Amino acid sequence: MLVDIGTEEGNSWLGHIYNLRGFIQYQLGFAEDAQRFFNEATEAFRRMRKADDGPWLAVNYGNLAWLHHHLGDQAESEAYLSKVEALMKKYPPPSQDELHAEIYAEKAWTLMKLSTDRELVADYFQKAIRMQPDMVEWNTSHVLGLANAFKNSDTGVEADVLEKMRVAKEQDPENLYLAVHYLEQRAMKGERVEDETRELAKKVLRNPVSSYSGWKAMQRLYRNYVSIDEAIDLAEEALEQHPDERYLKRCAALTLKWKMFKDSHTQKSVIDRTIRLYQEVIALYPDSVFVKVDLAKIYAMSKHTKAEAEQMYQQLLTSDLEPADKQLLYNNYAKHLNFNQRDRINAIHYHMKAAEIPHQSYNRESSIRTLEMVQNRGRNPMRREIEQFLRNLQEP
Repeated sequence: MLVDIGTEEGNSWLGHIYNLRGFIQYQLGFAEDAQRFFNEATEAFRRMRKADDGPWLAVNYGNLAWLHHHLGDQAESEAYLSKVEALMKKYPPPSQDELHAEIYAEKAWTLMKLSTDRELVADYFQKAIRMQPDMVEWNTSHVLGLANAFKNSDTGVEADVLEKMRVAKEQDPENLYLAVHYLEQRAMKGERVEDETRELAKKVLRNPVSSYSGWKAMQRLYRNYVSIDEAIDLAEEALEQHPDERYLKRCAALTLKWKMFKDSHTQKSVIDRTIRLYQEVIALYPDSVFVKVDLAKIYAMSKHTKAEAEQMYQQLLTSDLEPADKQLLYNNYAKHLNFNQRDRINAIHYHMKAAEIPHQSYNRESSIRTLEMVQNRGRNPMRREIEQFLRNLQEP
């Protein structure tokens, strides 16, 4: 998914993106790609800061030292460590107990992508912003991180976070990702935003495509506060302009799925278009269990493709998946068994399988809530088994 973040020039986090991609490429076993991304990070930092060196290169040089150490090139590793040491002497941190603002910001941004520890992310951003309050992009990312904590809320962010978003938008008016999310939050508070949404969509259409261009949130805005049909039209228009952008295809497929789930009498042409697009998206995101589960759910909605749904679920169930992906699969398969197959007992077993995976997520909470509801009804033959299961369930 990091590919979808985008690496267009002008992205204020371009150096950090390359650093993170370099680290992940090494973990995947692609050392040459890792080195290329780390080197691109160096150049990106220099272009963005309009200087050959500065404390912002400390993390980058540290990454290169780490990479060369693991590749067995100790001399090159030592050379980069010397560069880090020279930077620290030239640009000493404010005190012995603190790091450079740039390093705090890099830590915060990276943790925001890889960790669920929102408090630590906020702490690092706050330290960085306190030291360099003029770095607008740090404040924007900090505020977006705060807002992300409410992503599953039906009522949106709290009032103080909404105010921080408003201030951040004033300070960073060209950031359309922030603008879309701020508009969505205002809509969740009851404001009428249809006209603003349409105007903002025109700007988003003109911007380079990435997961940080605001497309997904924009489509949610259209779905929830304008119309799902206009959301589909917007997605199709974007695809006409950028037919090879995989992220746009994924967003368009998601919008069509929303249409199908909202309207049980969706035309066959729309269903066929949705299935074709999802098949394309799966080819573009071959490792995404989320997309495959989405297609299985779409197959299950039509009497003509129920067999394909079951086949896809069975293929996924026999795959070697990461715990988070297993949890996603088990939770959705449990719902499939319950609502489509009317197999209540096996549905409960799969909700248990999802809940017992020690990974905190929406899917785990969803399965636990379902089990609690079944237990509280009191008529299910598995009530006591569920009660014992929930009593013994360990927190992640």
